[in-house]
Formats: sequence, C-alpha cells, structure tokens
Amino acid sequence: MKIAYILNTYPQPSQSFIRREIRALEAAGHEVLRFAMRATTDTLVDPQDKAEVGKTEYVLAQGVGALAAAVWQMVRKDTAAFFAAVQATWKMGRASNVGVLRHLIYLAEACYVAGRCEADTLSHAHAHFGTNAAAVAMLAHLLGGPEYSFTVHGPEEFDSPLALSLGTKVHHAAFTIAISQFGRSQLCRWSDPDDWDRIEVVHCGIEPDRFDQTEPLKKGPRRIVAIGRFVEQKGQLALIDAVAQATSKDIHLTLIGNGEMRGQIEALIASHRLADRITLTGWVDETRIRAELDAAHGLIMPSFAEGLPMVVMEAMAAARPVIATYVAGTPELVLNGKTGWLVPAGDVHALAQAIDDFAATPLSKLSKMGEAGRARVFERHHAGKEAAKLADLMRR
Repeated sequence: MKIAYILNTYPQPSQSFIRREIRALEAAGHEVLRFAMRATTDTLVDPQDKAEVGKTEYVLAQGVGALAAAVWQMVRKDTAAFFAAVQATWKMGRASNVGVLRHLIYLAEACYVAGRCEADTLSHAHAHFGTNAAAVAMLAHLLGGPEYSFTVHGPEEFDSPLALSLGTKVHHAAFTIAISQFGRSQLCRWSDPDDWDRIEVVHCGIEPDRFDQTEPLKKGPRRIVAIGRFVEQKGQLALIDAVAQATSKDIHLTLIGNGEMRGQIEALIASHRLADRITLTGWVDETRIRAELDAAHGLIMPSFAEGLPMVVMEAMAAARPVIATYVAGTPELVLNGKTGWLVPAGDVHALAQAIDDFAATPLSKLSKMGEAGRARVFERHHAGKEAAKLADLMRR
C-alpha cells in the first residue's frame, strides 16, 4: 500500500512512537509519505529524528501561493465537494477554541494534501492525534481524497472532545484507533454508538531488537529515572516533593526532558536542597535514554494525565520495574505488585511511600519484577505486530 501520514508538527523528541510505527510499516513493504503541517522548533538531538526531517514534506512551508493554487484546483475539480468541505470546516471552527479562520487554514492544507495524495495515488491517509491533523485528513477525504483513519492518544483530545469535533472526525473516518482500552472507552463517550464498531485498539509499539539484551541491576544506592516533557500533566513537581518526603535518602533521581516548567522544577529542587540527589539532563537521544535506563534500578512516572507512555514500555523492555500512577491506559500495562507499583495520581504521600518501598525491595525481587514487565510489554507492544494490525485495518 501507499499511505499518507498526516501530522501536525513532526518529528518531535516526545513522539518517537510515530517514527517507529512508520518504520514498521515500511519494513513490511508499504510506502509511507509523510505530510506535516510544520517543522518542530525544538532542537532535535536524535539522529533518527533528524533523518525524518529529510523524508517529510512540510505543507505550510510550500507558501501561500501553493496553498491558494491547491484551493483553486479543488474548486475547479468538484465545486460541490469543495463547498461541502467548507460547510464542515465552518461547523468545526464554530465549535472549536481556535475559531473559523484557523479552520479555513486547515481547509487550505487539506486541499494541498488531497492534491498530493491524488498525484501519488495514495490509497489511505492516517493521522496522529485527534487535533488539527485529523481535521486535515477528514477535510481532504471530503474533498475527494483517500479514506482516512486517525490515532487518538490522549489526554488532550479527551480534555476538549466537543471543541475538537471528535465525534465528527470519528464518524467520517474509515476507522479510529485508540492506544488503550481506556482510550477506546473515551472515544465511545464522544461518538455516535453506530460508529463504535469502527473504533479499534492498536498499541504503540517498541522495537524488540533494541532490547535484545538487558543490564543486570547494580548494587549500591538506588537510581530511578523519569522521562517526559516538563509540563503540568507530567507531575514532576509532585515527584520532587515526594523525593523530599521519602524517608529513604539514598535514592538518586534523573529527570530527562525539558519544557516550559524547567524554571519551576529547578527552583523546587533548590528549595528542598536536593541538587545532589536530582540530575536534569535536558532532551537526549534514544541511545542516552537506553543508557540511563540501564544505569537505573527503575522508572518513575508521576503523571496526572496520560495516554499510555512510551517510556513505560521502554523501561519494561529494559527489565526495569515501574512506579506509575493510576491514569488512563497505564494500569492495563503496569501490574501493581508484579511489574511495579501503581499509586493515585497527585498523591505525594503515596508516591513517597512507593519510593520507599522501591528502595527497600531486594535487588532479586526488583529483577523478577523487571523480567515480568519485559515479558508483558513484548507480548502487548511489539511494533511490528501492532503495525501489521494497523495495515490490516487499512486494507479492509
């Protein structure tokens, strides 16, 4: 198959799962053309992300002239379809938080994408996230472009389902993907029951070859790592408070990531006098992430809201137990007491207690938990197998 991937900003350091999915489809013999609305403003440190830039066609970078020409071509080709798309654009814009004008830009982007799909005889379009990329895919389809599908990750889509016209996008899609059963339940909440049978679960995947060997847990002070954007929903401030509250003082925490809350995080670390026990690395590439996981005894994910974090899958694949919160699809993967610890989101005391329990657990038991997690994630989140499910849905 020849498939269009329609994305908003691509690649991004926090969205390696999209790259893995595309690569798995290509490894299975499918041709994938990447259409992103814009390039990231973040600094890309991973060579694999940098390579994706050269493979991606950036729609807005084509300029106003190219988009205007694409709109005119669509008007001339099928006036009725164009004005049906305008009507859908108007309805989505009126319901949204960003307005009709922004959605008219999405319509122009859709005209360009639909023209490119026709020129390259692409058989299917797939978008990631139920935001503007899904809107472009839907409008391109209404303009005569290929059937489309989209993957909803959460939590952002579930925070604003009406403003995103999520039910409308599900209705027009050939099928919609949730990354967990929890995600599917939320899509059912905001879509017509007649559309429920076209909502499928396809997990984000890891590449087992990258985790063919694991490092044994090392003796000595316990090291734990947290990975994610420095934003409110990731819960890093609660994590720092929990480290300060924990009775075990030989825990070292490494925070991998960056974002708008870095200043607040640094200030809180200083106020608790934890600079010698907490390290901030900024964004790093996948090789460094793997090295940090190998050096750690476990991963901690204190999020207030999530979809189903890739870093949890990667930690489990590296045979590291996980401390995480009871949010979204995480309990479908992390089993409390078997592959790690689950605590209520936002409960600093419970998070501190889990850190103390982790510190007091013998290495032999931590290793068994890590191996159980490794077996579980390989069973449920194999990138090749999950991409094959997606490709099969596209064929059907």
